[in-house]
Amino acid sequence: MDANDALKLESQFCFAVYSAAHAVMRAYRPLLEALGLTYPQYLVMLVLWEADGQTVGGIAERLMLESSTLTPLLKRLEAMGFAERRRNPENERQLIVSLTAAGWALQEKAMAIPPGILACSGRTAPELTNLREALVEVRDSFAAARAESRRIGEVGEG
Repeated sequence: MDANDALKLESQFCFAVYSAAHAVMRAYRPLLEALGLTYPQYLVMLVLWEADGQTVGGIAERLMLESSTLTPLLKRLEAMGFAERRRNPENERQLIVSLTAAGWALQEKAMAIPPGILACSGRTAPELTNLREALVEVRDSFAAARAESRRIGEVGEG
């Protein structure tokens, strides 16, 4: 890439990721509407289907969200009857989030989502798996670089 192309929109890695994310969200929308879920709510349900009875902090960490961002999602899932929050008897400051019977029943309907997304992608399952793995590696590299720059900044301040 020459210097003239460096600042063109189509040359930007960030725009490719951003626009791809929007396209993926648009593909998920009709599939999730059938479940009555938004995409962020679906992510919470995925985490709970994997391991029920998690703390709000644990879910937030898994989804790379702040607890304050997650709380409205959890309240909505609770109002919809899919999840319930209760205080941890061992630590009253923690809230434990658990699925209800309706939340577990929704899992069966959600089984249609991965094949629907695969069909929308125009890729094979192994191709999507390879893309996902590459994106996770890129995400982790960016996170590590950010953590390192914070560490260096903290050392420089001392």
